Amino acid sequence: MSAPSDMERRTFLGLGLGAVAWPALGRAAPVRPQRARLRELGIVIGELATGSHNAITDVAGVEVGHLTLIEDGGPVCTGVTAIVPRTPAFAADFTLNGNGELMGVGSMRRTGLLAGPVLFTNTSSVGAVYDGAVEWMLARDPDLFKSDLQPAPIVGETWAAFLHDEVGRHVQPADALAALDAAGGGPVAEGCVGGGTGMRAYGFKAGIGTASRQIPCDDQLYTVGVLVQANFGRRPQLRVDGVPVGRQITDLMPVRGGKSKSMLAAVATDAPLLPIQLQRVGKRVALGMARTGAISTHGSGDLALAFSTASPQAVDALADRWISGVFQGVVEATEEAILNALTTAYTTTGRDGNTIHALPLDHLLEIMRAYGRLK
Repeated sequence: MSAPSDMERRTFLGLGLGAVAWPALGRAAPVRPQRARLRELGIVIGELATGSHNAITDVAGVEVGHLTLIEDGGPVCTGVTAIVPRTPAFAADFTLNGNGELMGVGSMRRTGLLAGPVLFTNTSSVGAVYDGAVEWMLARDPDLFKSDLQPAPIVGETWAAFLHDEVGRHVQPADALAALDAAGGGPVAEGCVGGGTGMRAYGFKAGIGTASRQIPCDDQLYTVGVLVQANFGRRPQLRVDGVPVGRQITDLMPVRGGKSKSMLAAVATDAPLLPIQLQRVGKRVALGMARTGAISTHGSGDLALAFSTASPQAVDALADRWISGVFQGVVEATEEAILNALTTAYTTTGRDGNTIHALPLDHLLEIMRAYGRLK
């Protein structure tokens, strides 16, 4: 057999919802333990109803795709998550703490319009992912840069160096293209996928999580969806529906230590909101994050982007008297998305034998039952 290609050396390749192309290396695919979303465990966050998939894709016009790169026990443990909205779209961003990067927001801040996809990855891969996203946009529209609106993808990052070789810059532009090509509606893969592959939260394996809420506004029913890349928090801080779960689970700490500090969040809604309103919406991500126990540390990059899929040509923006419902939806969906990232992720060993354990679901349920949160 000929020498394996660069792609074949990557032990695991995940596309879209989680389809797997296993390289021909003469070995079997690893068996991943059964994990579950929060509501599948019987834990319900908040008061508002969810959308049909309880995901950001419940917002019409929003698609999500993943490209996952794992070299089992090796230095590669990362990927790309692509969020593809209908564009142009009114948008705004919010920085809770700025030790992080959202590349490409300059034009959006100037015009109030999002004109390309949003992608999440690890820190050293921002440039490659941006390059791949621009190539994908040009392939779809060769006259892209002739328009009056300056089109640009937005690429966010969190630090994955405990499990992943950040210096090696293993993500290539083609990986961003693959994630974008895989984007679709419906259920969204969570946990150890895409940009969240190398991430953790509260001392447990985490990564990508998503949730949605339906917002009654007079005679209209709008949807808000959140997708997070969770990589922050210390174990004692973790709270699930107000229960101090992190204080109850003192074992299963990451082998060889290390830190996690940051979170990325994309908020989508079909409510007709202006950029100034969307900036207010993005700020509510911080409240959902805090409800899981986070304090947004000095070294954290906690960044949010909010956009509306309603046509920017519409002149009837949602009246501010209804926007508190959207705020509630964002808070609830952000909290649940972070927790979904924890409950769906599995124990992972990466570079140098570094290991991050999954949140033990049986222990979680025992604690929640003891606090009266489960029947």
